[in-house]
Amino acid sequence: MIKHIVMLKLKEFDNENIKLQNANKLKSLLESLEKKIKEIKYYEVGLNFSKSPSAFDLVLISEFENAETLEIYSKHSEHKKVLDFLNEISEKKAVVDFTF
Repeated sequence: MIKHIVMLKLKEFDNENIKLQNANKLKSLLESLEKKIKEIKYYEVGLNFSKSPSAFDLVLISEFENAETLEIYSKHSEHKKVLDFLNEISEKKAVVDFTF
């Protein structure tokens, strides 16, 4: 099994509500992928509440059967649509993939 973890720091705006709206929209878009991509075995998206300067804003924790199914997920057209929005609103990303 493969665990795929992504942490995102979203872009800041003068109006903090815009950042929160973007975070909620991205969370919803990511969560919708579980029903669209059969290779996903487990999928969890969380929004951070910590005010720590080193904290990221959103985390995705997902699981896949193997590296091949993770690759299928990453190239899936629905995933790419979400990535377009993700790249538009995020300023920093950290990714970890590991076997367990």
